[in-house]
Amino acid sequence: MFPCTKCGLCCQNVHLNDLYKNLDRGDGVCKNLTEFMTCGIYDNRPIMCRIDEAYDTIFSQHISRQAYYKLNADFCYHLQIIAEVPVDKRIDLLNLY
Repeated sequence: MFPCTKCGLCCQNVHLNDLYKNLDRGDGVCKNLTEFMTCGIYDNRPIMCRIDEAYDTIFSQHISRQAYYKLNADFCYHLQIIAEVPVDKRIDLLNLY
């Protein structure tokens, strides 16, 4: 299972990936992100917002799970650095692989 830190930064930057353009409320933020930095439709969120299910359903034919996790984790870590998330709250890349 992908080790999401639930920081919400991916949801604040949907404009960076064309796969999520239909979720952009116009300012790069997901239209379903609540004021509490949680997903307003979590139980019904799109498959692309479910890393493990998206891998199983869409990407498993094209890339290994480890490589897929690495791509997602690297992007997550990059967003966390930019947002100055404390090191102890960032995704743990060392223990992911």
